[in-house]
Amino acid sequence: MNRAHFTIRSPHFTLELGKRSLLMGTINVTPDSFSDGGHFFDLDQAIKQGEVLASSGADLLDIGGESTRPFSDPVPLEEELRRVIPVISELAKRTSIPISIDTCKSQVARAALDAGATMINDISGLRFDPEMLQLAAAAEVPIVLMHMLGTPRTMQVEPHYVSLLSEIIAFLEERIQFACAGGISRGRIIIDPGIGFGKTVDHNLSIIKHLDAFTTLGQPILLGPSRKSFIGAVLDKQVNEREPGTWAAVCTAILKGAHIVRVHEVATCRQIVDLTDAILSAELTRGNEE
Repeated sequence: MNRAHFTIRSPHFTLELGKRSLLMGTINVTPDSFSDGGHFFDLDQAIKQGEVLASSGADLLDIGGESTRPFSDPVPLEEELRRVIPVISELAKRTSIPISIDTCKSQVARAALDAGATMINDISGLRFDPEMLQLAAAAEVPIVLMHMLGTPRTMQVEPHYVSLLSEIIAFLEERIQFACAGGISRGRIIIDPGIGFGKTVDHNLSIIKHLDAFTTLGQPILLGPSRKSFIGAVLDKQVNEREPGTWAAVCTAILKGAHIVRVHEVATCRQIVDLTDAILSAELTRGNEE
């Protein structure tokens, strides 16, 4: 598949998407994340992990202080700020790659941008906080708009779709139009179908299999399959045993058109992504048919 190429410009950096796949390394500064809860809740550990991800080949860092695992409750504003702002502030000094703030709260996003973040990842797709739209537009930063069925607390309560792909695409198109009407440049919007956010195992597998359907939206695609429960269900593996399954999902997603993949472990995934890119860009010419 030939991926569409996009250039995302902000006051802080330029992202070239489509020529090569980008890795977004995630840091969960939480005690209860499904994948690494508590591992990086300590400030020094979170900062160290960010440096490890950056040196291992991450193209972006995504830092969040509120677990969005199924059935989780929101974190109070002050607690979320306490968790993420010191980490962002320090990593912005120690690394040169863009930092994304993973939050649904405009006040957290604003403080994160002031601390050195240069991108917003809003899993609500601008639905939970009416001030987020104005903030993102005024800051002129890239924003990820994700699909989620309901809220983290309700999303996995018997998720149902009449037409899975059509409904998610329609949701994302409406969110794109909403964002643009509010002043966000379409050239700064990245879409995410929301693996694991209000989806069954079959839903998640189908989204990855048919990820190329989302190219009709005309936006760069981000996918975050890392260590998620659908991998455990298919392979009968616990969270700490899901890296090989993550690699398979990442490889397939890239072959189906993903521009950015969000992962917890970067070093091995960098090799897998780079080889997948090389296969995608290979051309059959006379003399190398073998």
